[in-house]
Amino acid sequence: MNHLGTQTIETKRIILRKARPEDAQAMFDNWASDDRVTKFMTWQPYTCVQDADARIAFLCGEYGNDNCYEWFIELKEIGQPIGSIGAVRVLDNVQLAHIGYCMGSRWWGQGIMPEALAAVIRFFFEQVGVNRVEACHDVNNPNSGRVMVKCGMQYEGTLRQSGWNNQGVNDRAFYGILREEYFNGKQ
Repeated sequence: MNHLGTQTIETKRIILRKARPEDAQAMFDNWASDDRVTKFMTWQPYTCVQDADARIAFLCGEYGNDNCYEWFIELKEIGQPIGSIGAVRVLDNVQLAHIGYCMGSRWWGQGIMPEALAAVIRFFFEQVGVNRVEACHDVNNPNSGRVMVKCGMQYEGTLRQSGWNNQGVNDRAFYGILREEYFNGKQ
């Protein structure tokens, strides 16, 4: 794999970019304090902007690593980040990137997250050279799975009681796409 770290990626409506200290208020306001967003996350809704400051400071420190892939999703229309997407796990030995994402509920249902995920999948296959991109979701959050399917990922199975989030122990549905499938279908 050719690790490149978090590179700026631009699509029609969004810019995927590194978090910046000045993003803390937007992060807090637009998604991190939204209990609808954090319902299926492993972290609690932020209660103050200092929580966002701390997360961004951590990310800024991680960006020096070429295997750190964490983007803020900036909506061009408003010039602010509205969510995040990144590789929560990268395994070099099997050339795998496991993707996680979240976005403010005000922007759900507008095709923004599929646009972001498709761009990240493209980046991982075409630039980093992974063999597999995967993601999973709590089975009680089927909209997340629809995002994955829209991006060419295939449902591969459900692991019973294999995850934990703010709803407790849960079943997780797994989706994946392989390098050969990506290039044969050219998303």
